[in-house]
This record gives sequence, C-alpha cells and structure tokens, in this order.
Amino acid sequence: MVAAGARAAHRGSGPSSPYPHWFYAPAAVVFGVLFLVPTVLALYFSLTRWSIFSSEFIGFGNYAQFFQEPALVSGLWHTMVYAVVTSGLKVVLGMALAILLTSQIVARGYLRSVVFFPVLVSTIGVGLTFVVLMNPERGLINQALGAVGVDGPGWLTDPSYALLSVALVDVWKGVGLATLIYIAGIVSIPQEYFEAAKVDGASAWQNFKKIILPLARPATVTVVILSLIGGLRSFDLIWAMTRGGPGFTSDVIASVIYKQYQAGFYGLSTAGNVVLFVVVTAIVFPLWRFLNRKEVEM
Repeated sequence: MVAAGARAAHRGSGPSSPYPHWFYAPAAVVFGVLFLVPTVLALYFSLTRWSIFSSEFIGFGNYAQFFQEPALVSGLWHTMVYAVVTSGLKVVLGMALAILLTSQIVARGYLRSVVFFPVLVSTIGVGLTFVVLMNPERGLINQALGAVGVDGPGWLTDPSYALLSVALVDVWKGVGLATLIYIAGIVSIPQEYFEAAKVDGASAWQNFKKIILPLARPATVTVVILSLIGGLRSFDLIWAMTRGGPGFTSDVIASVIYKQYQAGFYGLSTAGNVVLFVVVTAIVFPLWRFLNRKEVEM
C-alpha cells in the first residue's frame, strides 16, 4: 500500500500531460482566423493608401487626416452621446421593468414576452418601421400627437431630434434584453432577505435600495457593458433610419467609416475602424475592471 501510494504521488508530481490542452486548439484556430488575423491586417492597412489591387505605405497619414476631418470628429462625438444615452436608459428602464415583471401582477408571463419581443425583430425592419411611424406629415406618432393638440416635430428630419430619435428606437428595441438580465438577477436573490425586510417593516423603496440594488449589481454590470459596447458600435439602425442625416447630425463613427468606404477612401476608413476599436477597448475594459472591483469590495 505504501509503495502504491508512493507511485501515485510520483505520478502526481511529474509533468502534466499536454493532451488536455489540445482541446483548446479548435477554439484557438477560430479565434486566430476570425479575430487576430483581421486585426493585424487592419492595423497594417490603416497605415497605407490602398485599393483592391495596390497599396502604398504612408505611415500615420490616415490617422492625421482622420482627426482633421470634421465629419469624422463629429461622428466620434455623436457616438459617445449615443452610447451614453442608450446604455443609461436601458439600465434605468430595464431595472424598472424587471422589478415590475417580478412582482405579483396579472399576466406577468405574457408581459415578459411583450417586453422581450422587440429584441427578436430584425434591426433593419425596426428602423424602416419607425421611419414610417415618425414621418412628420403622415406618421402615426405625429397624427396621435395632433389628435391631442400637440404639433409633432420632424423626428428624423430636424437636426435637433434626429440622433435622439434613433437612440430612443434603439432603447425600445434593446430594453427587453436588459430587462431579461435584470429579471435573472432579481429572481436569484434569496427570498430570506425580502422576508426579513418584511418582518422589519421595510418599505418598497427600502427593499429596492438595500436589497435589490446591491445584490443585482452583477446584472447591472452586464447590462452596462453590453449596452455600452452596442451603442459605441451602432450602425445598422442609424443607417436604416437616417443614413447619418440630415446633413451629418446623426452620423456616428461607424456610418462615417462606411461612407468613406463608399467614396473609395479605404485606408482612411480602415484607420477609422482602428480608432473605433481603440475607443471601445479604452472605455469598456477599464470600466469593466472598475465595476467588477467595486463588486468584489462589496
């Protein structure tokens, strides 16, 4: 028995077999082909003036031109505003809807389905639908406002409203996913906390402040990060509804990059993609580390 134990200990202390690590290989290949290789190529081509058949290395000329283009700089600013507005509203409305849909209300399951349904609809379909609904003359929204004596604005044609209008549509489409994440976070809270609070005579606000808000923090972190990434990378909904107009007032960096591709400025638009990648990484990664560190400290 002693000899068998010694042999087992000797085997355990020896070098581990590389066999289990081979199971990482398929994922590593996919990650390399779909992410690492395109990223390296994008970094290279952002330093060139290229077309389909030729390329000329120009160093950081594309980046210098990028930050001198008013449309690109304003598109970067619009991207920040759009991301903050959409992610903030998704957090607030998602939390409020989750609290409502986890309470004892009639037709709770049906209402959950209704809230989540827009997530399943095509983004382009949602954009085209709201283009019709927000038509300043024949749109249903302005007709409804006119019925109560309110003169509706040009939601997508007025420069003051265009970006905000698209952001609100984005929130309508995406708040269902935020609500679902919050519901999962709330129902995972042990009921003993709520029962103890009820015995102590805690109000609904105290339940929210002292129990739901801190214990649903992981759900909040998830919603903030996902919404912020989606807002910074948003393109399809904006392109379907306004194509960056009127003028450049609702252009985000992704739509400006697409326009540069259409115009044949491939190197400049590739540099814009790299800038967008750096911006998303520089914002999201430190924020994710900060929020998770705060969660551990709690």
